[in-house]
Amino acid sequence: MDNRAGEMDVFLRVVDSGSFSEAARQLRMTPSTVSKLIGRIEARLGVRLLERSTRRLSLTAEGQIYYDRSQTLLADLAEIERDLAHGATSPGGTVRVTASVGFGMVAVEPLLPAFWQAYPNIVVDLSLSDEIIDLYLDRTDIAFRVGALSSSALTARRLGTAPRKFVAAPAYLARHGTPRSLHDLAGHRCLGLNFRRSVPLWAGYADSCPLLANNGETVRRLALAGMGLARMGEFHIREDLRSGALVEILQGDSAGDSIGDSEDVHMLFLGTDRMPHRVRAFIDFMAPRLKAFLDGGPLTP
Repeated sequence: MDNRAGEMDVFLRVVDSGSFSEAARQLRMTPSTVSKLIGRIEARLGVRLLERSTRRLSLTAEGQIYYDRSQTLLADLAEIERDLAHGATSPGGTVRVTASVGFGMVAVEPLLPAFWQAYPNIVVDLSLSDEIIDLYLDRTDIAFRVGALSSSALTARRLGTAPRKFVAAPAYLARHGTPRSLHDLAGHRCLGLNFRRSVPLWAGYADSCPLLANNGETVRRLALAGMGLARMGEFHIREDLRSGALVEILQGDSAGDSIGDSEDVHMLFLGTDRMPHRVRAFIDFMAPRLKAFLDGGPLTP
């Protein structure tokens, strides 16, 4: 009987556990049986999947492909069975999503209640970080990225543009004055980020940064507290500008400068072939709503 799914499961256990003996223990098999199963797969495919040594196992290039495809196939199989067990009324499973802290809090999180009303069986595993993660290594399905994209094999769907604005709290401007040009920034306290960006945040205009944070939300909160000037995407501070908690400065002075006055927002995912229903459902739900939001409209579920 052909049991390739079972063989794939054994192979994944070996790779994830790092040894034949540990995989055998988890599967309640003997190490020799596990070794024979891996050898059977390699013989059938005519390629070597694992490099074996006394200290560790490592994947060959073909082994990495087999590992990635096996994960996808077994996840799809589990999803089919889960959907049928629930009457096939709605896709289920887990969608792993990453976004910058600001975009995640302001744009993605508010849409989740409505998404769960439409797809109650889907679990959203949401990680917020302004650091760029590798979708392959972190086994992430979807990433929201603000800024220039590096070249990759990922599929990118452009959601819109995020104008970047100079802002400050009225209390800060009352104490320190309002800068009239980019060159005036050298005399002000500017709130920065401690990681590399595709476009520099201050590009050398500011010489005093009392804060270097790893996410934009911390910068926003300190700007609201009057601790300095901030340079942020419009979507992140839209409500603060409307309420007057933050005030835009240097309007029109940033166009064409070396700092840059806007950044594109994209949704990245691992291609469209054999995309799980749960991932497709998340993309199709989020994309039109986020496009409307970035165009300046309300975030409507």
